[in-house]
Amino acid sequence: MALMINDSCINCGYCEKECPNQAIYEPGMIWTMDEGTNLKGVISMKNGQRTEATYVLGPLSDEFYFIVPDKCTECQGVYDNPQCKIVCPNPASISVLPTYRESQEELIAKQRRLGY
Repeated sequence: MALMINDSCINCGYCEKECPNQAIYEPGMIWTMDEGTNLKGVISMKNGQRTEATYVLGPLSDEFYFIVPDKCTECQGVYDNPQCKIVCPNPASISVLPTYRESQEELIAKQRRLGY
């Protein structure tokens, strides 16, 4: 499962600094799949879309920090717990994204592809 940040986020930015996959971005930020990862070439995303790893994608939120689901591994394979939730002063603002259900094995495999 990937995590998501909801509208109770206070925009402190602590989570962004702790993410091993550089999956968390400031409100309104553009992003790419290759930032903070070893991804190259065409990437198949879980929602069925395909994109070049270096292609610049638009922000997922203009109001609060956001997590890119295809880069989020809930820190599996790196840490025992999601670091964003540990450092967040309002951990209720981080929850599971229900449309990205993944097993622990899938998350660890994703972590290997991303290359911490």
